[in-house]
Amino acid sequence: VAPTTPVCEVPSSAMTGTVVQMSCKETEGSPPSEYQWYRNGVALLEKTGTGSARAANITYTMNKKSGTLLFNTVTKNDTGEYFCEASNGIGLSQKCSVKRMQV
Repeated sequence: VAPTTPVCEVPSSAMTGTVVQMSCKETEGSPPSEYQWYRNGVALLEKTGTGSARAANITYTMNKKSGTLLFNTVTKNDTGEYFCEASNGIGLSQKCSVKRMQV
């Protein structure tokens, strides 16, 4: 079953240095969807155990299975327009509407 449009939860504003968690979920897709977050139209990298994430100064953890995007300490650089995309390899992937977070 192709995924439906996911529901994204993105705070409209956040204080610098606080923890922010965004969520993305859709329930129709079978097999279960994987989720990809975007900021300002650019796919966010998944943080892995390699040095590339640290080199890129990534301050978040993205879980493709659960759809969560967690910032341990947000910075002004994290301000932007966020959306996520659900895909499970069947039918078209679905995106939620873009939401802006101001830090």
